[in-house]
Amino acid sequence: MTITTSAPVSAPTADASALTGKRRIAFASFVDENYLPGFLTLLRSLALSNPDICEDFLVLHDGLRPDSVARIRALHPRVRFRRVNAGHYDAYEKGDQDNYLVRKAYFILDVFRVRDYDTVITLDTDMVVLGPIGDLLTLRHGFGAVPQFFFNDMNRKFNSGLLVIQKEFLTDEFCSRIDEVGRSGAYELDKHDQGILNAILDGDYLKLDPRYNFVKRRLSGDRPVPEDTSILHFTGRHKPWQGGESGYGLAQERWAEYELTDAELHAAFLARSGLHRDLLIHYGTPHVHRTRDAVTARKVALAQIGLGDFQAAVDILERADLPVDDAWAHEVHGHALMSVSRYAEARARLLLATAAPNRAATAFSRLAQTAWVQGDDDAARAYAREGLTVDPTHRASRLWHQRTTGVPEQQTGSAGDQLAHVAFYMDRQGNAGDKLLPESVRLAVGGEDTSARRWHSVHAHRLFDEAALRRVNARRGLVIGGGGLFIPDTMPNGNSAWQWNVPDELLDRIDVPVAVFAVGFNAFDGQSYRAERFRSSLRLLVEKSSFFGLRNHGSIEKVRAMLPAHLHDKVRFQPCPTTVTRQMVSGWQDPAAREDTILVNAAYDRAGLRFGHDYGYFLAQMAAAVRELGELAEVKCVAHSLDDEKLAFDLRREHGISLPVIGMYDFDNAQILDLYARTKLVIGMRGHAGMIPFGCGTPIVSLISHPKMAYFLRDIERPEWGVSVHDRDLAARLLETAGALLGDHAASVADVHGRQQELWKVTEANAAELRTLLGS
Repeated sequence: MTITTSAPVSAPTADASALTGKRRIAFASFVDENYLPGFLTLLRSLALSNPDICEDFLVLHDGLRPDSVARIRALHPRVRFRRVNAGHYDAYEKGDQDNYLVRKAYFILDVFRVRDYDTVITLDTDMVVLGPIGDLLTLRHGFGAVPQFFFNDMNRKFNSGLLVIQKEFLTDEFCSRIDEVGRSGAYELDKHDQGILNAILDGDYLKLDPRYNFVKRRLSGDRPVPEDTSILHFTGRHKPWQGGESGYGLAQERWAEYELTDAELHAAFLARSGLHRDLLIHYGTPHVHRTRDAVTARKVALAQIGLGDFQAAVDILERADLPVDDAWAHEVHGHALMSVSRYAEARARLLLATAAPNRAATAFSRLAQTAWVQGDDDAARAYAREGLTVDPTHRASRLWHQRTTGVPEQQTGSAGDQLAHVAFYMDRQGNAGDKLLPESVRLAVGGEDTSARRWHSVHAHRLFDEAALRRVNARRGLVIGGGGLFIPDTMPNGNSAWQWNVPDELLDRIDVPVAVFAVGFNAFDGQSYRAERFRSSLRLLVEKSSFFGLRNHGSIEKVRAMLPAHLHDKVRFQPCPTTVTRQMVSGWQDPAAREDTILVNAAYDRAGLRFGHDYGYFLAQMAAAVRELGELAEVKCVAHSLDDEKLAFDLRREHGISLPVIGMYDFDNAQILDLYARTKLVIGMRGHAGMIPFGCGTPIVSLISHPKMAYFLRDIERPEWGVSVHDRDLAARLLETAGALLGDHAASVADVHGRQQELWKVTEANAAELRTLLGS
């Protein structure tokens, strides 16, 4: 393996979902102008019956008016319009192609031409969703449908309308089979899609419960709709928006429940609980614009904060009428304002929020944070103490109090002999990987002395003001790193839109050499930046830097895509220094013997982005894997942060498996390295639950829920050491990979050492260049 520092990447990085294996799910319907009223009712019923579900919705059509498109968009934030062509199916049937039922039957076959989703769920426009359908989104294999309602043929044929189609059917091969059967005419003519598919599958499909496609004809004689019905299908020629059909009055009433105006829909949706953030924002924003309702504005703002869109949160709250005594709304408003660096306004809002006992502790902790960001430790400590007075158990207030009462770092060297170092300096009981990073960067850049004698610490999250600028410009140079500093929602700010809270004007006035070292682009699959602010700050940073090294080639590609072409060559490869720990630590000794243990780590920050609908599946697969891995070595749960202990809790509660838990968040750096050096294998989901043990010479398997894991494994040419948390055969893949690494452990360790040596060559070359650049 040969790794270069600045050459273009040999192959483009795939999109984030391809790297993480995250399942892409979509609903799909064929819609025309005649059936548009039915489709609009379907969308309203889906939102009200399943307010926690918001997947992409493919609208297949052969021509819709602009106003129809607008009406559809108003009901769903993630619609994707795809025009289809009847020419695909001209040879199938010489009947009336203008007949909607025939056209719909043919066009729904275009679903099988979809290639950008793993699961597609079709819904007919004469359906109404009455109950939960979340279980359909957890299906991972096969072709799901409800058997036809004929007592003598219950299992051979299925009803159309509701189909759950997995990726093995969304292929050119299956489309060719559809064409073959369609042209042969060997299918029933009454329902063309159903006939062709039934002819192909011949009863070999996953039989779903009838409640997911409960056909109207079962209710003849004005029978009531069963309470457990999830989807009611108004089959037949008489559609409910056309007046319906006699004998089905109770079914018609269920349909009528969802014939609402947009304003009525918004109000009904907002009254429900467990709302999906995308739908809450989509329906709540016009509701606030119309009513100026403070409660809805607060809910929408919280959703926008959760998505990292802090300016939108500020905007929606400024559209609402916030009563002086609505403490929660003022607290959220203050949170949003501080996240866009409007600190004085944030302080005013948060002080209002302290008036309510149930919001005071959180408001005081945010006031402490705001004061600390602006460099006022005394005020931050006082606010944190107020928060603890209100609630002695309040963790955020306790953390801010600890941060501002510790002994400040003492500068023991002269400024002219020091390098300034912008980094995220982790608190006690913070993420173990982030604790280790600043020291690792200093070892790589400046050698053994990582103390305050040679280094001046600049916390990335504190506002970089005039005083900070003077201190940096008095040093020999500035190093920025390490870690995934390019992420929008860890301590957000409006100055840069990434972790270093630096205004452009002050960044531009730094007049010492600047080196960006092993920084990562850390956006999750489904997460985005405030593009213009981030791009502007990023471009200025690259222009100012004499060295700009990112920790994986995936980050290089992402960052280059945001820069003008003339800056691309400045962006180069510098591995995370934790991956070469053995080479950097003076006197490092590989363990003479290793403990017979396997350490397992899972991460739970931004769990929705990591797991999607698959957490239950992931947990069950991990339970199966842990049982088998226990035959190879003792399995322990290693927690980089407090939240990581959830894996052990959930395995015990859901599957009766008890694992010892190692709280690495309480370790110092030496203890972290010692533990990872002495174990036989680490199976980790956090980036540094892979990179740190690798740097200690320990074999790893990565549980991939973030693109950065795949980036790293690609860089060391070992993608087979990674398994997606969404993998259909997760347990089997884990056991196979772990078994291979443990089966010849000495060879596995030697392989890690060889991979590491290539990263060390790059780091050595870059460090030599930096010593010249920084005068050390």
